[in-house]
Amino acid sequence: MAILHRIRAYLYDNLLTKDNPNDLIARVVSERSLNVQQISEAAVNRGGSDVSATAMQHAVELWFKEMAYQLCDGYSVNTGYFTAGTLIRGVFDSPQETFSAEKHSILFQFNQGEKLRVEIPNIEVQILGLADASATIVQVTDVKTGSVNDLLTPGRNLRISGSKIKVAGTDAANGIFFLDTATQARTAVDPSDIVTNNPSELLVVIPALPAGEYVVEVVTQYTTGVLLKEPRTAAFGEVLTVQ
Repeated sequence: MAILHRIRAYLYDNLLTKDNPNDLIARVVSERSLNVQQISEAAVNRGGSDVSATAMQHAVELWFKEMAYQLCDGYSVNTGYFTAGTLIRGVFDSPQETFSAEKHSILFQFNQGEKLRVEIPNIEVQILGLADASATIVQVTDVKTGSVNDLLTPGRNLRISGSKIKVAGTDAANGIFFLDTATQARTAVDPSDIVTNNPSELLVVIPALPAGEYVVEVVTQYTTGVLLKEPRTAAFGEVLTVQ
């Protein structure tokens, strides 16, 4: 079968398992995050569309708006490319207990569908070797929802796992930040909201972020043994969402 696509990845130490200290994980190098407009324009430019990019974008946004409405009514969705459903997270202590926003949460779960799975054999993976492991974020967990590498709940805790990510040093640039992918605005975590500050784990209170998509950045002079003269930035490769 012809290779139609190519993705690149770097290898990182697997910090999430203890059984094999030498194992590695691959993380895809994301070129950039595409929105509906950019995908619509790409479809037209490649010649795979018989409508304009504007018409396609308008139709897609209407479709997603209706999909969201139906998901909020408890329907599941199967597009062939992905499935989606509504979940309730949290424990109910008795049959009489009712839903409480303080104890329980609602989230939407998306999984790949068959039409996307059949494309996997068309992808060539190029391993670029070991990544610069000077400072790396490998996983973030929204403590409120339990969501991994996906959701952010402002005002609640976020656990950041990685390597050499302790915030240390006197440079004013140091800190933990949320980069808005749409506006490029950076919101800093107040130093008093850094609950845990260890080389392999940070626990912070998420600032009051508006709805949107964000990238977590850790800027620090920390390294093993001594502090660096200049800060370095570890940016997480996944986009996180405030709904």
